[in-house]
Amino acid sequence: MRSRDYGPDVLAQPSRRAPAPPPTVEIERDMVVEDPVSGFCGAVVGLEADGVILEDRFGTRRVFPLETGAFLLEGRRVTLVRPRPRRPAAPARTASGSIAVPNTPARVARASRIYVEGLHDAELVERVWGDDLRVEGVVVEPLDGADQLPGLVAAFRPGPGRRLGVLLDHLVPGSKESRIAAEVAGEHVLVTGHPYVDIWQAVKPSALGIPAWPQVPRGESWKDGVCRALGVPDTATMWRRVQAAVRSYTDLEVGLLRAVEELIDFVTAD
Repeated sequence: MRSRDYGPDVLAQPSRRAPAPPPTVEIERDMVVEDPVSGFCGAVVGLEADGVILEDRFGTRRVFPLETGAFLLEGRRVTLVRPRPRRPAAPARTASGSIAVPNTPARVARASRIYVEGLHDAELVERVWGDDLRVEGVVVEPLDGADQLPGLVAAFRPGPGRRLGVLLDHLVPGSKESRIAAEVAGEHVLVTGHPYVDIWQAVKPSALGIPAWPQVPRGESWKDGVCRALGVPDTATMWRRVQAAVRSYTDLEVGLLRAVEELIDFVTAD
């Protein structure tokens, strides 16, 4: 008979689990540890090829080898290891992808200017390139329609040190905008643009969580048609949604990115 309370061999030695290895801790300067063999307790002040330098409260320094479980940290046996090399932190970036220069005051505004077709265009440019433009001292102003451009250029009087950059919507061959751009272009005037009907369309649909911008029939206001198709009550509400979706240049189509970057380079070249 064999009792259920005992194993098959009551005289066998009980099994013993191997003790868990002491945890490893990266060495930090001023970390206080103790060598349990000598009782020396001190703060880490340096490293040697295979050891750590400790300094006690009296200023005495000793070198101890880095061995498994060789030190006590807050009463717990640990293995000290050299700190892993840290990767340098990546420089902060602005919304446009440029390297940020924090705490830099805005530069006094240049005589050169960038004009865009409307208020939404100006707000979108500010959202993505605002930090860069303040550092460069470039002012962006709304034009209120491409038809106003010839009169604006004449009043602005572009010249050396006084360049004018213009961003137009729907700048495609044969359009009204392309004819106006050709009329005002010159040595000190650069007109760029994007192929989209409206600046809204230069925002990637994925940023808004839609598969694509709705197709709006000819003759219907594009913005009103978009609102109707997406079930948005009015253009003001839709614009807030569009603007909130843009967090950086990655939310914009390449056509707009290229046009704005070209204008900034042009008005800051002198």
